[in-house]
Amino acid sequence: MDSSIPILSLAAGAVAVTAAVAPKVKARLALSRAKHRSLTGHSKMSRLVARMVPFYEFDINDFFRSDGAPPDIATQRQDGFFRLGAVFEQRFANSRQMTSEAAQRISDLQFTQAYRVPFQYSRLVREHLGAGSFMQSSSGVTVTDLDGNVFYDLTGSYGVNIFGNDFYKECIESGEKRAHALGPVLGTYHPVVADNVRRLTEISGLDEISFHMSGTEAVMQAVRLARYHTRRSHLVRFAGAYHGWWGDVQPGIGNPVSPHETYTLADMSERTLHVLRTRRDIACVLVNPLQALHPNANAPGDSALVDSSRGGRFDREAYTNWLKALREVCTERGIVLIFDEVFVGFRLAARGAQEYFGVKADMVTYGKSLAGGLPVGVVCGRKDLMRRFRDDRPADICFARGTFNSHPYVMTAMDEFLSRLASPNFSSIYHGLDETWNGRARELNAMLAKDELPVQVSNLSSIWMVEYTEPSRYNWMLQYYLRAEGLALSWVGTGRLIFSLNYADADFAEVAKRFVTAANRMKQDGWWWHDAACTNKTIRRQILKEMLAKRFSR
Repeated sequence: MDSSIPILSLAAGAVAVTAAVAPKVKARLALSRAKHRSLTGHSKMSRLVARMVPFYEFDINDFFRSDGAPPDIATQRQDGFFRLGAVFEQRFANSRQMTSEAAQRISDLQFTQAYRVPFQYSRLVREHLGAGSFMQSSSGVTVTDLDGNVFYDLTGSYGVNIFGNDFYKECIESGEKRAHALGPVLGTYHPVVADNVRRLTEISGLDEISFHMSGTEAVMQAVRLARYHTRRSHLVRFAGAYHGWWGDVQPGIGNPVSPHETYTLADMSERTLHVLRTRRDIACVLVNPLQALHPNANAPGDSALVDSSRGGRFDREAYTNWLKALREVCTERGIVLIFDEVFVGFRLAARGAQEYFGVKADMVTYGKSLAGGLPVGVVCGRKDLMRRFRDDRPADICFARGTFNSHPYVMTAMDEFLSRLASPNFSSIYHGLDETWNGRARELNAMLAKDELPVQVSNLSSIWMVEYTEPSRYNWMLQYYLRAEGLALSWVGTGRLIFSLNYADADFAEVAKRFVTAANRMKQDGWWWHDAACTNKTIRRQILKEMLAKRFSR
């Protein structure tokens, strides 16, 4: 009898431990299942894999036949490459020279030059197809470089340029005149701030505003306030989404330290909704509406264009339903729903993504275009979420400040922007906006299909992505053929084309013609040759073999 007592005690203890541990294990498994299967959804794994990738590069011979092309195709490519290089050297001489000199002391240029294309090809491309990073003027939908070359601007100034460069020049010029009397006096407010606050609360449908110096800072403050008021620790972001470069929202490659209070979950997933319904530590959910174009995928850039698997699949109805489901769960669980509209704000609709998708957020962040072309970040939120202190605990505060918040010149340029946005004549630009840009995408795709080119585009309104329809390791070359035809792209290449809304039909027709010409020339130079047995999977396997050979050859 006595000997059975310890056994019963151990059994009872085991049952108690199991009862205590089982829910935690179950919650952990649910969290793991809610992550996207790709490396995009597993930040720790992606960092580990990134550290294991060895550097290697192709010499002049292997550069043109890394996909197993026969000698005649390799020669065809090589001739085309150096012919294009001669065009760049002659046409962009001054721009290239200044860029080369500046890159010796500007770390940003060193990075962008090294990562325009997959690293195996980068050195030879930099030597012969180096792109100039300087422009001297803009007009209409064009920009002009130091050599006098005029390009159609498809960079969109990384999202700033919604209404055309001339529009922002006017905002800045008018704003400067209005701010001149006060000058750069900081700490106090220019009177125009009151008008800006009124308009922003009307646009966002929210109660209060705080100003910041960038979109990154605005998102940081929104998350901090959500944590402060919910007294919860974790934020949820979705696989592939970009919310600035600060640590908690960049848990994978690019951040030397892994955040411990961030969940990266799958976009448009019932498993994610289950996690939100069942966990008690989630303070907020961050949504970047741009992800509607490529859910669960990183921002597309040609530096990662190793095959032709990149694609977009914007489904407005499906994404709207997802946001509505997300809204419902966040309301039910007291989770703060934050729309990060730093990139898409005022591009999709006059009242942003909330209007476009018909879903109301608890907090919204804006930036980019809002200040009429000058740097800014804004948080709009519910009154109860924006308060930075507690009446009953005076030492318990949520601090945020910035020397240049509410800078007079930024505020007056913002007022110019918002005044124009509110005018009936100007707001008409949004009428039929999707129909216009969807129609233009169909028009270009029809032209590409007619010429049997392995290229097509997908779009979220005026934000476009180039896709490739046949397996290839050389799709990244298209950006250089486009530049030779007078189309200016940002450093991510064909991953993102951003049109300003002042593109007239004639402007777009010229862009489409040049785009098709560039693609035809690339095809004629042999870059899209591929063996019948070649698939995206076989390309990735070949790259893996190259990496393993390099890794274990040491």
